[in-house]
Amino acid sequence: MNIRDLKKLINYELSMVIEDCYTWQLSNPDKSDKAEKIIDESIDTFDTLIARVNTPDISDKKAHFQSIKKDLSKSTNSLLKKLAKL
Repeated sequence: MNIRDLKKLINYELSMVIEDCYTWQLSNPDKSDKAEKIIDESIDTFDTLIARVNTPDISDKKAHFQSIKKDLSKSTNSLLKKLAKL
């Protein structure tokens, strides 16, 4: 996987989480603050993962990108579980 594709994957997965939060907010306008926290956490996760992708001078890029993909999967699942608990 190249850098461009990894960035697109990060953007796609976390934007889907944010979109799900917005949908939940429309259904539950009285509890929208709870979804806002998940949105903020999604944005923080996005910033962190993109910074890791852009880290220069990585000796083993393949292992580094696999690690980022694994962390993306864990983070996305965690955020979706938090949304489901709302």
